[in-house]
Amino acid sequence: MSKKISSIIDPPVFYISAVIALAFILWGWVASESMSNAVNAINGFLLSNFGWSYLLGATFFLVFVIVIAFSKYGDIKLGKDDDKPEFSTTTWFAMLFSAGMGIGLVFWSIAEPMWHYVDPPMGFEGGAIDTVMIASRTTFFHWGLHPWAIFVVVGLALAYFQFRKGLPALVSSTLYPILGEEGLKGPIAKSVDILAVFATLFGVATSLGLGASQITQGLSHVYGISDGIATTLVVIAIITVLFTISTVTGIHRGIKYLSNINITLAILFILFFTILGPTRFIFNFFTESIGVYFQNIIHMSFWADTVNQTGWLGWWTVFYWAWWIAWAPFVGGFIARISKGRTIREFLLGVLFAPVLMSFFWLSAFGGAAFWVELFGAGGIADSATANAATALFVTLSHYPIPAIMSTLATIMIATFFITSADSATYVLGMLTSKGDLEPIVPLRIFWGTVNGAIAAVLLYIGGLGALQTASIASAFPFMIVMFAMSYALVKALRQEFAGNVYVGEVKAGNVSGNTNATTLSK
Repeated sequence: MSKKISSIIDPPVFYISAVIALAFILWGWVASESMSNAVNAINGFLLSNFGWSYLLGATFFLVFVIVIAFSKYGDIKLGKDDDKPEFSTTTWFAMLFSAGMGIGLVFWSIAEPMWHYVDPPMGFEGGAIDTVMIASRTTFFHWGLHPWAIFVVVGLALAYFQFRKGLPALVSSTLYPILGEEGLKGPIAKSVDILAVFATLFGVATSLGLGASQITQGLSHVYGISDGIATTLVVIAIITVLFTISTVTGIHRGIKYLSNINITLAILFILFFTILGPTRFIFNFFTESIGVYFQNIIHMSFWADTVNQTGWLGWWTVFYWAWWIAWAPFVGGFIARISKGRTIREFLLGVLFAPVLMSFFWLSAFGGAAFWVELFGAGGIADSATANAATALFVTLSHYPIPAIMSTLATIMIATFFITSADSATYVLGMLTSKGDLEPIVPLRIFWGTVNGAIAAVLLYIGGLGALQTASIASAFPFMIVMFAMSYALVKALRQEFAGNVYVGEVKAGNVSGNTNATTLSK
C-alpha cells in the first residue's frame, strides 16, 4: 500500500477489519458447513438468552428519539449556527428512503404479509379473513417507527458530534463525552469502530442476498433464466461492480441520481397498483392498517412469545430489530453525512416520520394489491410467497395489466435499490476505516465494495436466507450495547451545551483520530 494511502486510512481499524473479513470469506468458501454450524450456534445462543433485549432495546430507542425531538434541544443545529442544508428536502428524503429501506422493502412488501396471513403470530389461526389485519399490522410494525428510531439514534449522534463539535465521522466519536480526547485514540474507540464495520458488513450482506435472490427470480419469471445459486452469485458479482462504480462517483453524482430514480420507480409502482388495481380496497387497507398498527404498537413492542415459544419471534421481530441495528452504523452514518445544516427537531421528525409514511403507502399498495387477488381473485400468492418469498412480487404482477413490462421494471427497480443500499454502505465503510474522512479515497471504496459482495455471496452459499438472518442477529447484539452508550453520551453533551459548557478550542491536527477540526469539551 502506498505511503499516501497508508497515511489516510486508520491502520488498526482498517487492517484488523480487512483481515477478519477476508478470513470470514475464505472460511465460508473452504469450509462452508463449519461456518454454517458456528453461525447457527451463535444465533441460537443469542435468541435463547437475549431475544428479549432486542425488544426492549428497539422500544427504548423509539421513546428516546421522540423525547429528544420535542425537548428543549430540538432547535440545536447539526452544524454551525449559520450552516444551511446541503441537499434539497426532496433529494434528502429520496436518499433517506433509498439507503434506509430500499431492497428489503421491495423484497418483503408482499412476501411478509402473506407469510403472516398463513402463519400469524400470537396464536391466531392462519388463513382467516380477520388474519389479514393481523398480517398487515405486523408488517407495518416491522417496517414502521422502530427501525427508523434505531437509525435516528446513530445518525443524530454522528451528525451532532461530526458537524457541530468538529469530531471525525466515526462511531467512536459519539462516545467522546464518555471516553474523552485521549480515549478516542485508545483501544476501546478502535474496537467500537471495528464493531461498526462488521455490523455494517453483515447487515448489508443480508440486504444484498435478498436483492440478488429477488433479481434472480425476476429474470427467471420474465425471461426463463435459471434461478439456481449459480445465477444468484453471478447477479451479486454484476451488481457489486455496478454499486462500486456508483460509490466511486460519490454522493453528489451516482448515489444522488440513483436515489432519485429509486423514488421515481417506487412512486410509479404505487400508482400502478393504486390506479390499475383495487383502488378503494387499497385506500381502505391503508387506513385500517394504520389504525390497527397504532392500536397495537405497545403490545407488539413487548410481546415475547413467553408461553407458546413457537420460534416465530426469532424468525421475524428479533431478526428485524437485529437487522436494523446492524444497518444502523451505515444508515446512521449516511443520513448524518447528508443532514448537515438541519436542526435536531427537523432531523428527527423528518427521518422518523417521512420515510415511515412512505413505507406505509408502499406496503398498502403492494400488500393490498396482493391481498385483493388472494381474497377475491384467483389466489395462489400466499402459497407462492411461503414457498419462495422472492417470487411474491412477480406472481402478484402476473395478475395485473402488462405483467411482462412491469416485471421487467420491477427487476430494474430492485437492482437500483440494491445498488443504492450497497453503495451507501460502501461509502460509509470507507469513512469508518479512514479516520472519518467524508470523501474516502477510491481504492478504499472499491475494496469494501468487493468485500460487501463477497460476504453476501458466502452467506447465500452456506445457507441462503437463514444464514443471512442469523448473521444479522449475531452481528447486531454487541452494537446494540454501543447504541445505549451512544444515547447516554448524546444526552450528556446536549445538557452540557444547553447549560453553556460548549466545546471550545482547536485540537492540533491528528490529535483525535487525525481530524484537524476536532474540538475539546470545556470543563
